[in-house]
This record gives sequence, C-alpha cells and structure tokens, in this order.
Amino acid sequence: MPAKKKSRGRRYGEAASKTVASAMRRKKSGTLGSGKAGKGGRVKSRKQAIAIGLSEVRKKGAKVPRPKSKAA
Repeated sequence: MPAKKKSRGRRYGEAASKTVASAMRRKKSGTLGSGKAGKGGRVKSRKQAIAIGLSEVRKKGAKVPRPKSKAA
C-alpha cells in the first residue's frame, strides 16, 4: 500500500492574494510603478506586478514564503 502524502496547508495567506490582485488591477489601469515610491516607471510585465504585490505583503508581515535566494 502506497504511503499517503501529508497535506502542507496554505503557503500564502489570504492577505497575499488580495494584495497581489490589487497590484494586478493597478498594473492593468497603468498606475503601478516600480522602484522606490513608484518612480521607476510603469510596470508592463505580469510577473513584475506579482513580485511587487508580494513584496508589499511581506512589508505588512502577512504569511508569505520568503523569496528564493539568488545563486552566487
């Protein structure tokens, strides 16, 4: 008989999905800016919008896994 997989629970909290959805809406409307205080120009990439939303959630202290470290 095969071993059962353990359930891991949610990786991202409820606040994370709301903030990322908000960032996606801001991207679509053209008001999401990158960089410090949004001065780096408009965000055009979907992946970049998700990353900005997740970083905002991390600053708030919600349940979000930490970003993967870059290989040296």
